[in-house]
Amino acid sequence: MPQSLSQAYLHLVFSIKDRHSWISPSWECDLWAYVAGAGSSHGCQVIKVGGVEDHLHVLIRQSRTRTIADLVSSLKVESSKWVKANQQNPLFCWQFGYGAFSVSQSNVDAVIDYIASQREHHAKHTFQDEFRALLSKHKVAWDERYVWD
Repeated sequence: MPQSLSQAYLHLVFSIKDRHSWISPSWECDLWAYVAGAGSSHGCQVIKVGGVEDHLHVLIRQSRTRTIADLVSSLKVESSKWVKANQQNPLFCWQFGYGAFSVSQSNVDAVIDYIASQREHHAKHTFQDEFRALLSKHKVAWDERYVWD
């Protein structure tokens, strides 16, 4: 085949180290836009970004030339630098790990709605409970000792 084609959607989730509540509603939309731009600069189509004070969700159509680990690392490094520079928080950093979950084309709209409703969702559920539920739903094995930092 002379051409490489792909369409792989990912739901990425990562939190602030020690789950500090440092993302302010007053500038979160600027951060979401920055993350979307960073993803686009790496050849990915960013569909939706959202979250709450302590974590972030990204629905992205992954580039066929980037690994998941490289993509997430780039998003975290670039957005962390943005927060430090623009929100005067020199301590800001994302936790080391992340969640990356595959999304079928038929579920893209549901994930968009899920990300858009994070504020309502977290009025009832903690990030830890949400992340455990995502891991269970996607049948990812995990060790509780190594999920949180």
